[in-house]
Amino acid sequence: MEDFDPIPFAIPLFILMIIAEIAWAHSTGRLRAYEARDTAVSLALGLGSIIAGAVAAGAVAVILIRTHDWAPVQIGWVWWAWPLCYVADDFAYYWQHRLGHRVRWFWASHVNHHSSQHYNLSTALRQTWTGFIALSFIFRIPLALAGFEPGMILTCVAFNLIYQFWIHTEAIGKMPRWFEAVMNTPSHHRVHHATNPQYLDRNYAGTFVIWDRLFGTFEAEARDEPIRYGLVNQLGSFNLLRAAFHEWVAIGRDVWSAPWRHKLSYLWRTPGWSHDGSRETSDMIRARSKTEQ
Repeated sequence: MEDFDPIPFAIPLFILMIIAEIAWAHSTGRLRAYEARDTAVSLALGLGSIIAGAVAAGAVAVILIRTHDWAPVQIGWVWWAWPLCYVADDFAYYWQHRLGHRVRWFWASHVNHHSSQHYNLSTALRQTWTGFIALSFIFRIPLALAGFEPGMILTCVAFNLIYQFWIHTEAIGKMPRWFEAVMNTPSHHRVHHATNPQYLDRNYAGTFVIWDRLFGTFEAEARDEPIRYGLVNQLGSFNLLRAAFHEWVAIGRDVWSAPWRHKLSYLWRTPGWSHDGSRETSDMIRARSKTEQ
């Protein structure tokens, strides 16, 4: 049995939902929810991500297949493996996403998803073009070693990505408490996209927010705290190539100019780190905010 890619089938639904959200924004007077140039960049990044993913798909599949050959147990395509694989993949995604914010090399591939100062369904389409270069696939290698079929893993990855589309909206407020306790929701994910100091580096969940609750990265959305979206240092541009590659360029510049003993640190330390302490990391911003309160 081969893997099934549900994303092409989901794209028409994505478009219809974006149109519905635009209509909601107009009907409620929230015209600032969408900005034409920002949305155009988001759509272009989404299209580029599909192309980049298709180019890299063969290599990723081969890596997972070769890894799966080394698995001590072959789980196969039994029905119960599907929900188990989905939960395992979501756990892997949590750590991929968390390190994507804490390690600059991974952040360079993920930062474009956070580069919009708007939060709407089109923002969900701001996906990376450089995931393969950043080695994001390594987080699924343990699943293949555990015996899950490579095709099953890739299908679960796709469904997880589809789930995350609908949570990129301000049209949905808080949901029932029992649902918010287990599942990732628009409220939880708004926190993740916020630049407010108390919200930085929080709520990494893909589908299940239980991982954030278990590993101490959960933060609830405050009703009296307006959310500011984007980056700590805003991109300030609607240039598509800048949105896709600006952090890679910045890494190259820092590595080139840094003293030899610090060069690799600009790849593996947190975003914002500098060898001379001239920049602020998210941890420093959070700490400073607490002392000012």
